[in-house]
Amino acid sequence: MPADKIRLLALTLITMILSLSVHEFAHAWAATRLGDDTPERDERLTLSPLAHIDPLGTIIFPALSILMGGVAFFGWAKPVQFNPGRFRRTVSARGGSALVAAAGPLSNLLLAVLSMGLYVALHRLGLLAGAGAGEAFSVFLLGMFSTNVALCVFNFLPVPPLDGSYLLPRSMDDLIEKIRPFSLLLLMLLLSIPAIRRPLLDWPMALLSSAIMSLFGVG
Repeated sequence: MPADKIRLLALTLITMILSLSVHEFAHAWAATRLGDDTPERDERLTLSPLAHIDPLGTIIFPALSILMGGVAFFGWAKPVQFNPGRFRRTVSARGGSALVAAAGPLSNLLLAVLSMGLYVALHRLGLLAGAGAGEAFSVFLLGMFSTNVALCVFNFLPVPPLDGSYLLPRSMDDLIEKIRPFSLLLLMLLLSIPAIRRPLLDWPMALLSSAIMSLFGVG
């Protein structure tokens, strides 16, 4: 295997594992803050990747995407279980579930902002110049940025079981349940058909990336 492919594979897996671990921790943290101790009892209220990794979605799927010449923007971890019935009385089951769902992709948005902010700061200080550790860390930060932008946009799609499906109005519940058995097929079509992928993923990702970069004066 070429050295550049090995480096890309290692970078992909590291950024995916870290990003998905934060994503699932955010779900667990949000549910716990709302009064549900299920994530804590399931030992998911942690940033440790060991608690969140799904071998297929976190490692094998992204690795195969890279090895087959693709770009591994998407993967998944073990979903955090929560019980809306255990939320505080002041929190509705539906509203609380939406907050727990939104916490995941919002954590990826935060990681993307932090990664770009750190990259710009270190670059302006001249700490990322030249080959060696500086260059490697630069590639890592940019990888974290692009991965988390993609995870944020992807997970906000209103397709079950993605987080965005929890944010739809109650009037769409029946439609979501009808779609659920076909969700994997829908997501595969979305990822593989450019005419669908561009307006739903590529363009939002480009807009979000540009907006974050503009915060730090990057063109």
